[in-house]
Amino acid sequence: MEKILPKKSFLEWMKRLAAYDIFAPALQDEIWNYELVRSPAAIDMNFLLPVVPPKKIIFPQVETLFEFRTSESGMPEIRDILPESKPAVIFGVRPCDARAFIFLDAVFDGDFKDVYYFQRRNQTVLVGLMCVTPPSSGCFCLSVGGAPHSRDGLDILMTDMGETYFIEAATEKGNKLFESAKHLFKEPKTLDIQELKNIKSESEKKIARQIKNIENVSEKLKKMFDSPFWDEESRSCLKCGICTYLCPTCHCFDMNDEVESPFPLKGKRVRTWDTCQFPDFTMHTSGHNPRPDKAARLRQRIMHKFQYFVENYQRYLCTGCGRCITKCPVGIDIVDILNKVETHG
Repeated sequence: MEKILPKKSFLEWMKRLAAYDIFAPALQDEIWNYELVRSPAAIDMNFLLPVVPPKKIIFPQVETLFEFRTSESGMPEIRDILPESKPAVIFGVRPCDARAFIFLDAVFDGDFKDVYYFQRRNQTVLVGLMCVTPPSSGCFCLSVGGAPHSRDGLDILMTDMGETYFIEAATEKGNKLFESAKHLFKEPKTLDIQELKNIKSESEKKIARQIKNIENVSEKLKKMFDSPFWDEESRSCLKCGICTYLCPTCHCFDMNDEVESPFPLKGKRVRTWDTCQFPDFTMHTSGHNPRPDKAARLRQRIMHKFQYFVENYQRYLCTGCGRCITKCPVGIDIVDILNKVETHG
């Protein structure tokens, strides 16, 4: 379904979605992040790339999986804490962040289906905003199969056309968002469709960063496991984990039991994001660490995204959003690294 929405009608559309929790980019302390919208009038669609991707809404950084306790008879009792059943809409999802959910879906629907992730995922509508201009200087989505106008993973894609939004619904969940406000939308004219094609074509030309010959990278990486290349590239790494915490596709987590009372036992099991860049990520109980240094951990991040995931899922675990480049405090650049890999040896 394709529609035209006058920008002056956008607020009215939001007001008619009262049954949904609405999330959208918000500027706080000069930083863009996705936040729960308290007032539709506060939504600002003139935003850059939010620092933390919308992954945090469907796969929270911290969440309680269940509570446990011992009863008066001494028997253990467990109570699942499932996400609230309420539909949600995330507005302003960049195409690179939307594509990440395709990868996360595959991971969380593997041998064990993660009910926590999918309860949020299935009740959330993703409304994207096309990148007419790159929202980040690190964008390289074209190199990994994406595009500024990609609809992959989205339910709706909006394109800013000046006085109007061109709206493309990609799923039934997207179509449903029109139902409560049909009178606000217009049918696109031939000129609208042609303008959309022109905008999409021009948007691709503005993506300056590129991984050269990326189709060779996976095979090259297989031969570089023990290369001193990783020592050199990781020399400046601070082990801060920013590259993975801000990545829309990274999904590693840890689980811990937080005990409120030992006698009688009462507590909860909590899942939190983790990162392969922390020294203790692979620490064994014996004290042995198979990735003891920065070089091994950087190698793991690159190989997971561009070799291991390709072997398992036939796609790169990267959407080219560029956050790991622009937010790295020491300027480690994944595009530069992969271009060096392609010419290595």
